[in-house]
Amino acid sequence: MSRIPVTLREAVVADAAFLVELWHDSVRRADVAEQIADLEAIIKSAADSAERRVLIAEYDGHRAGAVYFRLTTVTPLNLEPALQVLHPHVLPAFRRRGIGRALIEAALVFAEERGIPQVVTGAQAASRDGNRFLARLAMGQHAVLRLAPTHAVRAKLNAQLPATQRVQGYRPQRVLAVRRSMRRTQSAR
Repeated sequence: MSRIPVTLREAVVADAAFLVELWHDSVRRADVAEQIADLEAIIKSAADSAERRVLIAEYDGHRAGAVYFRLTTVTPLNLEPALQVLHPHVLPAFRRRGIGRALIEAALVFAEERGIPQVVTGAQAASRDGNRFLARLAMGQHAVLRLAPTHAVRAKLNAQLPATQRVQGYRPQRVLAVRRSMRRTQSAR
């Protein structure tokens, strides 16, 4: 039984719509045209850089996955060089065919050619298969990234403080309550 080879190539601007579909959970919340424009800018920037790459994995001539590489440091405080392997993703219809492995192998080659000793990557928290795949490749947890809108964190932080210590400032709920009260007062006159 012959195995169809996985081929990797650098992304071109025409791949932007595919990348929006593939990385829909990771791109900013905007309309599709803005997301495509974002990915086009990322692809162009990576093409002009020796420190970044966006690779597309093809399987039997079909785009099946992608990954983004970026040379940086382990963290802003740990200045050891590292390669971030961001958003390695394979479409569900193409999984278990060696595409994820090819994407990670390309990252290792990229890092080794540049003498980079560390590879840093991640998977969506809800991606059980993605996390298991990375764990099988000896990649352990180093940190857990958490994300929330600024206003939500402010509200939770304020709610945990005694009322006398809460941060004063713009609070939309209070502004609306004052406006309603002023309207009632004016209409009563």
